[in-house]
Amino acid sequence: MIAPTIVWLRRDLRLSDQAAFAAAAAQGPVMPVYVLDDETPKHRIMGGASRWWLHHSLKSLDTDLRAKGSRLVLRRGKAADILAELAAEHGATEIHALHHYEPWWLNAQKDLRAKLNDNAELVLHHGNYLLPPGTLKTGSGGPYKIYTPFWKSLNERMPPAPAMAPPKALDSPDAWPDSDVLDDWNLLPTKPDWAKGFTDHWTPGEQAAQDSLEAFVDKAVQYDEGRNLPSEQLVSRLSPHLHFGEMSPATIWNRIAGQGAKVETYLKEIVWRDYAQNVIQQFPQYGGESYREKFRAFPWRDISDPKVRKDYDAWCRGQTGYPIVDAGMRELWATGWMHNRVRMITASFLIKHLLIDWREGEKWFWDTLVDADFASNSVNWQWTSGTGVDSNMFVRIMAPLTQSEKFNAGDYIRKWVPELVDVSDPYIHDPEESGAKPPSYRSKIIAHKEARARALDAYAKVK
Repeated sequence: MIAPTIVWLRRDLRLSDQAAFAAAAAQGPVMPVYVLDDETPKHRIMGGASRWWLHHSLKSLDTDLRAKGSRLVLRRGKAADILAELAAEHGATEIHALHHYEPWWLNAQKDLRAKLNDNAELVLHHGNYLLPPGTLKTGSGGPYKIYTPFWKSLNERMPPAPAMAPPKALDSPDAWPDSDVLDDWNLLPTKPDWAKGFTDHWTPGEQAAQDSLEAFVDKAVQYDEGRNLPSEQLVSRLSPHLHFGEMSPATIWNRIAGQGAKVETYLKEIVWRDYAQNVIQQFPQYGGESYREKFRAFPWRDISDPKVRKDYDAWCRGQTGYPIVDAGMRELWATGWMHNRVRMITASFLIKHLLIDWREGEKWFWDTLVDADFASNSVNWQWTSGTGVDSNMFVRIMAPLTQSEKFNAGDYIRKWVPELVDVSDPYIHDPEESGAKPPSYRSKIIAHKEARARALDAYAKVK
C-alpha cells in the first residue's frame, strides 16, 4: 500500500501551472481535497456571488480530475482539523498546497503544521501571484508601499517561467475517503434566485478561463482605452477566473506580454493584484481599518440613521438618479461583476457624494462580486477613499455625469437602466438636467455641487 499525497485546494482550482499537483503527482497517488472553511479564526466568509462561482468551479474541476483518473474530495469545517484527520487516516506524510496570504489562511497553515507535528509535512508552493509577496525590496531593504516603484521592480523580473503542463494522469489512492455532496453545501441561491442571470454571462472552470484568455488576446492592445469605455467589450473579464485560480497570472502574462508596449496597461493591472497582496501582507488589518490615521476620525454619515440607510440602499439597488452609477450597480447585481471604470465611479459616489464609510461599500462588493478578492477589494476601496497607503486624494471627487459623457456610456446605461432606453445621447448622461428624464426614473438623491461641498467640508475637519 502506497500512502497518498494530499493536495489541499483553495483559490487554485486548476490543473495547469499548479505546482502542488505537479509535485504530488510525481510522488504517487494523489488525493485532491477542498475544504469549505468558514470556521478558521479571522476567516472572512465568502460572499454570496463568490459561493455561486465556487459551486460551478468545483464541479468543473471534479470533471477534469475524473478525466485524469482522479476525483475531488469535499469536506466542510475547519481546514486544519479535517486535513490532519485525513492525513492520519490514510497515512499521508505530505500535504501539498499553494501559498495563500490572507490572514485566515496564514492562521490555517500555521494551525495545520502544529496539528501534523512530525507525522506529516505541509509543503507550500508558489503560483498564485507573479512573485511571492515580500519578494521585492526597496533600496533600504523594506517592502514597497507605493505602486509605481513596485511595478518597475517587478517588471524587471519578468517574464515568469513558462507554465507547467497539467499532469497527464493522476494515480488514485487505494481507498477514497467519504466526500460531501456538492449540492448539499447549498452554495447556490434558491428563493429568490438572485443569480439566475449569472449563467448568461459566466462559465466557471479552467477550460472557460483558457477560452476567455484566448478571446481577449487580440483585444489586449485596445485595453488602455477600452478599460474606460463601459459600452465597449474591450476588457478581459478574467478577474473571477484569476481569483479562483482557474488560471495562473503567469499564464496570462506569457500569453499577453509578447505584444509589446501596447499591452503594458493591461499587464499593470495584473501587477496591481500582486501589489494589493503585498499591501495586505504588510498591513493585515487593511480590510477593516483606514491606513491613514487622520481618516480614522473622519465624520462619515452614520448608516444606522434611517436617512443615511435609505441613501445606501438606493446606491445598492441602482436608484440614485445618476445613470452611470445606477447602471453599474444594476450590472453588479445582475451579473456579479462591474466594468473597471464604473467600479471607480460607483465607489467614489458612495464615499464622496453620500459620505458613507468606504467599508460599507467594500462589504457590499465582497458579497456581490464573483471576483471579490480580499486584497484587491480592500486596496481599491482605500485608493478611492484617499485613506490608503498609496491612494487617490480625497479632494479629487469624480463627477459621475461628466465621467459618463466623457467615456461614452450611453449604450451601457440603456442596457442596464431600462427606464432610460429611449433617451438619446447626449441627454442620457443627465436626463434630469436636460429635461429628458422619464417619470419612471427617479430624481437625483443629492445634487453634485451639494455633495461635493459636503464632502470637502467633512474633509476639512480631519485635514
